Amino acid sequence: MLLAIDSGNTNTLFAIHDGTSWVVEWRIETNAARTADEYAVWLYQLMNMQGLKFADLSSCIISTVVPQSLFHMRNLARRHLDIVPMVVGEPGVNIGVGVNLENPNEVGADRLVNAVGAHKNHKGPLIIVDSGTATTFDVISENGDFEGGIISPGINLSLRALHDAAAKLPRIAIQRPDKVIGRGTVEAMQSGIFWGYIGLVDGLITRMRAEDDRNFTVIGTGGIASLFEGVSERIDVYDAKLTINGLHEIWRKNSGQKDAG
Repeated sequence: MLLAIDSGNTNTLFAIHDGTSWVVEWRIETNAARTADEYAVWLYQLMNMQGLKFADLSSCIISTVVPQSLFHMRNLARRHLDIVPMVVGEPGVNIGVGVNLENPNEVGADRLVNAVGAHKNHKGPLIIVDSGTATTFDVISENGDFEGGIISPGINLSLRALHDAAAKLPRIAIQRPDKVIGRGTVEAMQSGIFWGYIGLVDGLITRMRAEDDRNFTVIGTGGIASLFEGVSERIDVYDAKLTINGLHEIWRKNSGQKDAG
């Protein structure tokens, strides 16, 4: 079995693939100070609840945008799982996509992994909208190359900034309000955050398509993308497993495994 670890700025995803499909996924808050031993205790307990053991794992791939976390996750694999992990972005690991930018090293591992996952399962030129700590809009060519994009604040980051910067504004949950015009502070904030974010997403995609007339398919992914399914007028399809599918594809190509489909 393959253990895939995707460490973002807010959450870290652990997922296990049995050679045919993803069998289980868990998320934990990203904490650069969390040690390999702490990861091991947490992961052991969750795997045990699913009837799985560390000995069931034979491979591991790691992608992280938090460099300080990599040391501990690598130690988790080596010391507790007895596996030398494959790390996205390290020498010898072939991502399998070109980066058509002046400085390819500027692109985060998460965006490249998304490009791999998108090109594997979706046809044509693509725009990937990934809703995380930041919201990224990435352009992927028909042959899978990364061609640039947009980085904007994520919805939770915007919500936190609004609460922290304004003394009288409460911390609220993200949800779709019944009406656009709020009749109270909470409703007004919910409308501004929810519909403002939809406006950001749809507006930027519209501008991207106006600048580049290729027939893009727009894919939504990320931790909160499902909140906007059926609401955004510009996102064509939602793919919650885009990133881990990209990790699996990178691992497969670099380990010489055949494509199971």
